[in-house]
Amino acid sequence: MKKIICKVEYDTDTAALIAKRTDGYFGDPKGYEECLYVTESGKYFLYVNGGEESIHPSENIIRMSAAKADEWRKAL
Repeated sequence: MKKIICKVEYDTDTAALIAKRTDGYFGDPKGYEECLYVTESGKYFLYVNGGEESIHPSENIIRMSAAKADEWRKAL
């Protein structure tokens, strides 16, 4: 997925995957996944996607600061 936020491109195809969290099972309407990425320039973002009843009911990219990305990793 590719998204431009504040004139910065975030692309799951070109960024490095750091960690992944899944909740639920495939086809679970409440299930979701969160994938933490970092771009070549050091910008962090979270790719999210889930079932229609989940906290991430649609595919999206959410930018994150390095500190928030570190907090997210520690919560795994």
